[in-house]
Amino acid sequence: MACILTSSKRQFAFNRADHVGSFLRPPTIHKSRKAFKERAIDAAVLRTVEDAEISSLVEQERAVGIKSITDGEFRREYFHLDFIEHFEGICISANNLAGEKNDATVPTISVVGKLKHAKPIQLADFLFLQERIDPSKKEVVKVAIPSPTMVHFRGGRSSIDLAAYPNLDEFFEDLAAAYRAEIKILAEAGCKFLQFDDTNLAYLCDLKMREAAAGRGEDLNTLPRQYAQLINSALRDRPAGMTVGIHLCRGNFRSRHFAEGGYEPIAQVLFELLDVDVYFLEFDTERAGTFEPLRFLPKGEKVVVLGLVSSKVPQLESKEYIKTRIAEAAKFAPLEQLALSPQCGFSSTVHGNEITIADQWAKMKLVHEISAEVWGVD
Repeated sequence: MACILTSSKRQFAFNRADHVGSFLRPPTIHKSRKAFKERAIDAAVLRTVEDAEISSLVEQERAVGIKSITDGEFRREYFHLDFIEHFEGICISANNLAGEKNDATVPTISVVGKLKHAKPIQLADFLFLQERIDPSKKEVVKVAIPSPTMVHFRGGRSSIDLAAYPNLDEFFEDLAAAYRAEIKILAEAGCKFLQFDDTNLAYLCDLKMREAAAGRGEDLNTLPRQYAQLINSALRDRPAGMTVGIHLCRGNFRSRHFAEGGYEPIAQVLFELLDVDVYFLEFDTERAGTFEPLRFLPKGEKVVVLGLVSSKVPQLESKEYIKTRIAEAAKFAPLEQLALSPQCGFSSTVHGNEITIADQWAKMKLVHEISAEVWGVD
C-alpha cells in the first residue's frame, strides 16, 4: 500500500488512490450466472468462469494504479447477502430487483435462531486473490464484507426471533462473535486489509430514515453508539498488522440512492468511537452534506478517503473540480490524513450502475492521476 500512518495508537497502511471494491460484471459473468440459475451449468463451472474473469480484473486494476486488489465482488449477487446468509440463524426474504429500479424492494434479513459462524466464508476467495498479487509492487488484497449492522437496522427488534434472543445484548454479542470468527480465519491466512461496508450509519443521517427507525422503537441517541460498540466488538481480536476500513453508503442500486443528509448526526461517534483506521465516505453530491463533520477526525490518528468521483454517472469529473473539493475538505482535516476514491462501488449488486465498463476504468484512472498530483505518490 502506498502510505503508512503512525499514530499514538497504531501503525497502519493505506492508499492515496483507492476504491470501494465492486466493479461492473463482464458479460460472461452475467451469462454464466443465468446459466447456473437455470441449472445449465454447475457451481464448479461457474467458479471456473469467475476465476478467469477475476484474474483478468486483477490486471485491469493494476493497469490503472490500484494497489488494494479486490475480486470486484464478481462472485456475489449482493454486496451483503452473499456473506450474511452463511451464518446459522439467518433467513433472507424474497425480493423484487428485476423490474423497474424505482419499484425495487430490498431483501430483508431475519434472525430465526441463534447466530453462529459455521464455516469460513471468504477464505477461498481471499486465497485465490492472494496468489495473484505482487507484494513487491505494494499490492495487497482488500477483503470487503458487510458491516454487522446490516443484520439489525432494517428490521430491528421485530426481525429478531424473541425465543432465540429475548435479550438483544446477547444477539449483538453473538453477532460480533460470528464476525470475530471469520476475521480470525482471514487474519491467520494473511489478510492485511479488511473493509466493512455499512449503509446504516449513513442512513442515520437521513431524516426520513431516522423517523422510520424511531417508529420501530429505536433510540436515535443511543443507536449510533450501539453500532459502534458492535463493530468494535467484531474487530476486537484483529491483529496489529491488519488495516481496517469502513465504507458508509447511502444506497447504490443501478445508480439509485436511498438516503441523503450530512454526517453531522453521527460524526462524533463515527470518528472518535469507531475503532477503524480508514473511512471511505461519500462526498460526490450535495446529498452527503458538507465537509464540516471532518473536524471530529482525530489529528494524526485516522484517514478519510474522500468519495468525490461518482460511480453512479458516466460523466467524467474534471481534475480541477476534484482538486478544489479536496482543498475544501483540507480546511477541516489535515491533507496528509485524506485520500481519494469513487464514492461507492460500481456494482454493489450484480445489476451494476448505469455506466459502461470503459467509464468505470476512466474514473479509476482519474482517481489515480489526481492522487499523484495532489499527494505526489504513484
